[in-house]
Amino acid sequence: MQYIGVLLMTGFKKSTLAVLDLDDRNAVRPGFTPQSENWNGRLAMIGFLSVVLIEVFSGQGFLHFWGLL
Repeated sequence: MQYIGVLLMTGFKKSTLAVLDLDDRNAVRPGFTPQSENWNGRLAMIGFLSVVLIEVFSGQGFLHFWGLL
């Protein structure tokens, strides 16, 4: 397995050295990782499709459907 040490800031006064396993695809990694970007894109597509379906089936805009306008 491939490991890499990454310096993570845990505050303004001290920092710790964390070891991340790069081969473990299910490991929790902070920041902008490819996995988090994939999930962000998937959820954005689901949200956009939901808005389109609401507008098609209700005949109203999204904001009118929820009574915001």
